[in-house]
Amino acid sequence: MRTYLVGGAVRDKLLGRPVTDHDHVVVGASPQDMLALGYKPVGKDFPVFLHPQTSEEYALARTERKTGHGYHGFAIHADPSVTLEQDLVRRDLTINAIAQDEEGRLVDPYGGERDIEQRLLRHVSPAFIEDPVRLLRVARFAARFAPLGFTVANETMALLQQMVRDGEVDHLVPERVWAETRKALSEAQPSAFLRVLRESGALAVVFPEIDALYGVPQRAEFHPEIDTGIHLEMVLDAAARLAPGNDLVGFCALTHDLGKALTPQDELPRHVGHEHRGVEPLRALAARIKVPTEYAELAELVCREHLNAHRAFELKAATVLKLLTALDALRRPERLQIFLTACLADKRGRLGHEQDDYPQADWLRLARDAAESITSTPFVSQGLTGPAIGAAMEKARVQAINELR
Repeated sequence: MRTYLVGGAVRDKLLGRPVTDHDHVVVGASPQDMLALGYKPVGKDFPVFLHPQTSEEYALARTERKTGHGYHGFAIHADPSVTLEQDLVRRDLTINAIAQDEEGRLVDPYGGERDIEQRLLRHVSPAFIEDPVRLLRVARFAARFAPLGFTVANETMALLQQMVRDGEVDHLVPERVWAETRKALSEAQPSAFLRVLRESGALAVVFPEIDALYGVPQRAEFHPEIDTGIHLEMVLDAAARLAPGNDLVGFCALTHDLGKALTPQDELPRHVGHEHRGVEPLRALAARIKVPTEYAELAELVCREHLNAHRAFELKAATVLKLLTALDALRRPERLQIFLTACLADKRGRLGHEQDDYPQADWLRLARDAAESITSTPFVSQGLTGPAIGAAMEKARVQAINELR
């Protein structure tokens, strides 16, 4: 029985990154051996155990055989005869197929250490093509490691493109699409996620609403980058800089401009009304990949209202209050913060505008505080009841916002 540290822990050590999860593979052991040593079983699809002291995961070495389409279309085989090399070859990328033994020696049969040095995301074996989730994972790893100079190896990109042509990507289940997308949106450079999906052809299959933005022109005086798809990439990366690891801000950024793909050709490069046109495709996207309600709701507000945030100084006080009410910002100020961060990302996601100030955000926060300061107490003291109290409070809040100007 031999135990090895595997996967991300080994990779991140070699990259000098913080190691958060420690996964292990056990060679030469049976489930009964693990139970006898006090390990607790947790695996449903294959034998995984928790260490009795550290609670870290220990999986028995296993092989996989393709039996059908999609993520679950595999037969798992785990017994003491499975070697470490057989276990590692079923992994997705060479950088994730490095093991370290208990003496600290690396076992690297597929060149992962070399690919780390060369900054390449490369598949381990042709079996990579059997699991469509791996396409999303490669795109997600691109989003994580692009700042370090990683790119997808040419032969791996060719496999991704083949997976799309063969229709394997059509079998992705919504929950896995959302899980991988959510992780990608919390990475340092989410634009790389879109670029890998687009180059492989998967973006048009998985996110047709986003793919449709590429090639759509915008007015150069507002968007020097012109292409709406490039603007979206820049907004995603701006959001990642403003709110590192915040996938809610990331999802709002991802979907804020979907309406621009629906602008009539004779109106281009202007996009009057795109904030309203974007609501329907956003709802379709969110429903298709089962986005959580909180994410879908806030993204829709960003889509519909981001132009109002940009022109906050021009809005009537009543319109400002209506915006704050739609966000439920008086009771939940954190929603206003998410909204404003996404709007700032939109402002900075433009060529040459990456460091622009956004005084609208501070002003809308002041407006929110002014509106919140109005309570029902004085109106109740005046003898008002029922709807009259709400009407009086709304009038006072509008006045309080007006006094900020």
